[in-house]
Amino acid sequence: MEKKNCLILALDVTDRENALRIANEVSEYVDSIKVGYPLVLGEGLGIVKELAELAPVIADFKVADIPNTDRLICEHVFNAGADAIITHGFTGRDSLDSCVKVAEEYDRDVYVVTEMSHPGGVEFFRPVAETIAQMAADAGATGVVAPATRPERVRDIRKIIGDDLHIISPGVGAQGGSAADVINAGADWVIVGRSIYNSDSPADAAMRICNEMKC
Repeated sequence: MEKKNCLILALDVTDRENALRIANEVSEYVDSIKVGYPLVLGEGLGIVKELAELAPVIADFKVADIPNTDRLICEHVFNAGADAIITHGFTGRDSLDSCVKVAEEYDRDVYVVTEMSHPGGVEFFRPVAETIAQMAADAGATGVVAPATRPERVRDIRKIIGDDLHIISPGVGAQGGSAADVINAGADWVIVGRSIYNSDSPADAAMRICNEMKC
């Protein structure tokens, strides 16, 4: 993923028409579009290919299963046209290795969740986030996911992974995170959803966030 605006759109709408309209409106401002279960369950995996014509797609499926199942999920996602997939790391190194191996075969990217952005994300992730970050680096992942709602945690994760891995950071806008603060803390991209797609003008909302970061 090429860094231009440091902004990733979390496209958590549920219908194709709305998704494509919003994606078209913001395409000049976003470096990637992240899709998850709400849209894919609503419209099918084929929506990935359509969105990929507008911007690189990150499949946020938070893959968390045994290695063989993870392999099958990743193959489906990459065959559908996604450029990257988000996985969990708590299932262990063998599961993560399976995802990284498939990504390498397809020349695609893997991002590993270290700590989630909602308040409950600290309950179980906090004690293991640094260990997961180090595992992601050791496994050769592309990058990690760290919370924009807690910029100090982004800073902590950056110290562990160094400059070799990217950090993508959700939680800006509706969850209270600041785009500028988390970029200054060491994130490469911020992930923004509701503040953009629920706006009367998604393009204007995306532009304001880009201007805030001055990426």
